[in-house]
This record gives sequence, C-alpha cells and structure tokens, in this order.
Amino acid sequence: MSIRRRLTALAVGGVLVTGCTGTGAPASAPSSAAPAADGKPAPSAPTAGLAAQRPEWKACEDAGEGWRCATVRVPLDHAKPSGATIPVALIRKEATDRKRRIGSLLFNFGGPGGSGVDTLPQLAEEYRGLNARYDLVSFDPRGVSRSSGVVCRDDAEQAAAERTVDLTPDTPAEEAAYLADAAAFGAGCARRSGTVLPHTTTTATARDMDLIRQLLGDDKLSYFGISYGTQLGGTYAHLFPERVGRLVLDAVVDPTAGTVEHARQQTTGFQRALDNYLESTGADPKAGTERIVRLLAALDREPLRVGDRRLTDGLALTGIAVTLYAEANWPLLTRGLEAAEKGDGTTLLQLADWYNDRDEQGRYATQSHSQRAISCADSSERPTAARAKALLPEFRRISPVFGAFLAWDTAGWCAAWPVAGEAATPAASAPGAAPVLVVGTTGDPATPYEGAERMARELGEGVGVLVTNRGEGHGAYGTSPCVTRTVDAYLLDGKVPAYGTTCG
Repeated sequence: MSIRRRLTALAVGGVLVTGCTGTGAPASAPSSAAPAADGKPAPSAPTAGLAAQRPEWKACEDAGEGWRCATVRVPLDHAKPSGATIPVALIRKEATDRKRRIGSLLFNFGGPGGSGVDTLPQLAEEYRGLNARYDLVSFDPRGVSRSSGVVCRDDAEQAAAERTVDLTPDTPAEEAAYLADAAAFGAGCARRSGTVLPHTTTTATARDMDLIRQLLGDDKLSYFGISYGTQLGGTYAHLFPERVGRLVLDAVVDPTAGTVEHARQQTTGFQRALDNYLESTGADPKAGTERIVRLLAALDREPLRVGDRRLTDGLALTGIAVTLYAEANWPLLTRGLEAAEKGDGTTLLQLADWYNDRDEQGRYATQSHSQRAISCADSSERPTAARAKALLPEFRRISPVFGAFLAWDTAGWCAAWPVAGEAATPAASAPGAAPVLVVGTTGDPATPYEGAERMARELGEGVGVLVTNRGEGHGAYGTSPCVTRTVDAYLLDGKVPAYGTTCG
C-alpha cells in the first residue's frame, strides 16, 4: 500500500472533519458520470483521426448542474499511434465569465489511480474562483476507473488479504505470505487487465494529456497537479516544454527519488507529521511514539474484535496514517488511539476502511489496483525481500511507527510484477518551458517538502518556481490562504511569484 494519495474530508462515526481534498468516497463500481469503458482496444485509427475527434459532451448524471462528460480515444501504445485505441473519460465545467475566458485548466488529484471524473465535481467550490475564467476539466487517466480501469482481485480476495496478510512480517511464515500475496495481486492484474497493464505509465498518460489539450482547443496546457499529479505534470513539462502554459504542482513527488529513497522520505515525513501531532496534544513526541508502538505491538499479538471483523496492526497503522494528511483531522487520531487503548478499535478500523475504499457492505473500489499498476509500470526498480530486511534497522530508527511497514513495502509493492517498469526515476527537466509553480508544505507527510525543492531544481533554472508553505498537511491550495492567493494570481493573471516565496 502506497501512502501518497491526496485525501478528502474524513467522515467517521458521524463526525465530519474537513481536511485536504481529493479522491472521493469508496464506490464498488464506476458511477454513470461518464460513459463506462469496456477496457477493450478499438480497431486501428490513424493519429490524424484521433486529433480530429470532437468530444460529445453530455450531461453527467451524478455530477450536478453544469457538468458535462465525454469519452475520447487515445492510442493504447503511443509507439504505435495508428494501432489500437482505448477510452479516456473526461469531465468539464465551462468558465462562467465567457468574455474573459482564458482556456481550459486540467486537473489531476493524485493517487496514482484517482478518478478525476469523480473528484473534480466534489471540489467545485474550492475552485470556483478559477472557474470564472477557466473551463475546469479532469479525466480518469488510462488504467483508472472508466478509462480501461485496471482490476486485479475481487472483494472476497481483498478482504481475505486484509485479514491474513501481515504488512510488517516478523516470522518466515509471515514473510512468505506477504510476498505470495503481492505476487498473487500482480498475477490477478495480468489475468484481468493484461491488455492495458503494460501501457499504464505516467509517460503514456502525459502523452494522452497532450492529445486532450488539442481536443479541448488549447494551444498550451494549463494544469493543476496534486501529489502524484505533480509527477504527471513534471513528466508533461519534460516531454512538451514548448506546450507548457500555466502549470501548478502542489504536494510534490520528488522526481529524483527511486523506490527506496521515496520510502525513506515517507518514513521521515510521516514521523515528522506524527511528532507535530503529538506536540500539539502536549505530549512528548518520543513518549507518544512509544505509546503507539506498544498499541501496534499489542494488535500484532491479538487484533481487536470489531463486530465480525478485526482491527489488525496493519489496519490500525493505515488508520493512523490517514489522519496525518491534514491537521484538521488530528482530533480523529486522538479519538481513535484512546478508544483502541481501551479495547475499542471501531474508529481506527473505519479510518482504514475509508482509506482502503471499503464501503459498509464490504465492497472495495479499485483505485488501489490502478495505483499499483501505474506505480509498477513507472518504476524499473524491484527491491528484494533481502533488501527490505536490510533497510529495517535504519527505517525503524527514523520512525518506530511507520518504518517497518515502509521498508517492507519497497519489496512487496511490485513483487513479481508481470510488467517491466519504465525507469528508476521520472524525468522532469524542461528547458525552455514557461515558469512552473512548485508548492511544498513543510509538514507534508506523504510528499515531504524536500521533494518540492528537488522538483524545482530538476525543472531547471527559470522554469521551476518554488513556493514554500510553512504548515501541516498534504497539499496547500485551499488550506493556506496565502498559497491560494499566490496560485490564483499566477493562474488568472500570469503573475509569477519570486522563487522561494514563503507562506505561513
């Protein structure tokens, strides 16, 4: 399980706590906001024909007033532009001030694997000011939901894995089960989604975005990427620097970090956020961390019963991580920890279910399937179990809470993956591109601030413009008034802030 996602408000036990926004509530099947994709390649179509498509915009059933949906075709394999095609689902809300319209603003909210068709309407109020002069547009990237969404296992298999697989194995039997489950997951992806699986790279999606740009009628791409969406935006800028319009990257993935370094950064970031949370409660971070470690150890020995289910240490760890994505959600962590220590695992299990896209009927959405498929298609690195075990002492020193999980994740995430990955790290250099805003938050747990500094450098001198948000949470726009004003001035008026502008 990667913990890079951008999250929406958390609703647990009747308490709604607004945090960072992003991927929507769990759903067991695609909604009807856009035409469903069958995932099967269409007959060959020449590149010129794809560029000449006219999207048929129709009302979206569940998105609300003003939203229109369409499906376009993109090459399954961009190396064979006249070959088979796959569908990509789009959603759009036109600019309200048509006389002052700038163009389209394309969004990706992270994951990878998040549905832009579902997410953008949920965030309409947050982007209302931008909607005055931009058509707000998002999409389900290839391999996601309506766009030939990857499916790897069914609900029963997913539930069984949650019950039986220890995410921090500490015996040979647990290690074997952990790696076997990872291999089974990949085999399931190949069996159910083998056609699209080799073609779910971020590079391919960036090329899809350039076709989308053309079909929207824009000479250059204006884009807002959050979390994984920053990797996608950096890749686009690298491939098409001359077509960069106004790009914003918020909660930035470090383009210089491979699998192990990314895990190391997240270990640091989540512990940093946990320390900040503990200090906010008046607790000593070291003592508070030790308290959580004791709780997780107790759950590893004997999970808590919650109805007919169990709160394992892995699910508790997931529930803890969820709350660190936004400072406004910290009270839920206090509530969950205190209840679990008294023998009630309900809150932490609900939080884990929310993150894992499990609804009250026990049905799971498939974002995690798409997330893994995209990540493993991108990364050529395949750390072994021996490598993960060698990382354990260092990672545990960095974070006694998250270290073991993230060390093991380096080996388990793409273990025995059926498709070779593209590269060790993504390319982001974009010489000659227009200025790109790169926003990093100092307390971001999932994409630590240092990644924004490195992205700004990788984009190149005069291209990457670093904006620092001194605060907590994963993503700054909409939570930091200063960042929001800075980004709005850039997108709406073309005002590029000074490099190193600091908010908070």
